[in-house]
Amino acid sequence: MHQFLMLAAEGGGESGMFAAIKHNPTFILCNTVVSVVVITIVIERFAFQMGRYRVNSKEFFAQIKKLVVNGNIDRAIKLCDASDYPILQLVKSGLTHANKGADEIDAALSEKLSELRPKVEARVATLWSLANIATLIGLVGTVFGLIRAFGAIAGQSLSAAEKQNLLTAGIAEAMFNTFFGLSIAVVCMIFHVILHSKSKSIVHDLESTTERVFNLLTISSKT
Repeated sequence: MHQFLMLAAEGGGESGMFAAIKHNPTFILCNTVVSVVVITIVIERFAFQMGRYRVNSKEFFAQIKKLVVNGNIDRAIKLCDASDYPILQLVKSGLTHANKGADEIDAALSEKLSELRPKVEARVATLWSLANIATLIGLVGTVFGLIRAFGAIAGQSLSAAEKQNLLTAGIAEAMFNTFFGLSIAVVCMIFHVILHSKSKSIVHDLESTTERVFNLLTISSKT
């Protein structure tokens, strides 16, 4: 407590605020860890979505359709083997069962789709939880800072100027915790919206490709 009083004596300006935060960095450090986790998830998700799903599914399917219609299933499978992109592997799962009937084609495609979907949606929802966690950590830091400031005033015989400085330091610490927590939460929500929208688009593309491959193979097997 004596250290807090000394820090408050530095003044209620910017230097006093950072001095108070330096004296009690617990909640700031907790939210710093949260921010690092958020940045890691955002970078990893963007790299995954932009890197693994950069194939134009419609153009690729047009090539596959041409080969299948001409009876070149093996060449279509080799085209899928050219890369390990998920969309290519989904198409391949249907092609490798092209001569085994509609039920087996549907089962193979559904199984592959169920394998790919969780990977697309992984960790995106976590950003929303981290937004709430960052906000709550900031609020706890705010309440703790105010309690400490008012507790110090109640337990000390101080002049009006000293009480003002003490309150200023405590409120500065409290508000900085709130600001940091809310800033992280806003960033989390923004990137959650972006990544969630992109993941929904990818899943829709996978589902559309599944339907196109199934229709192509079942129609081709009847002709």
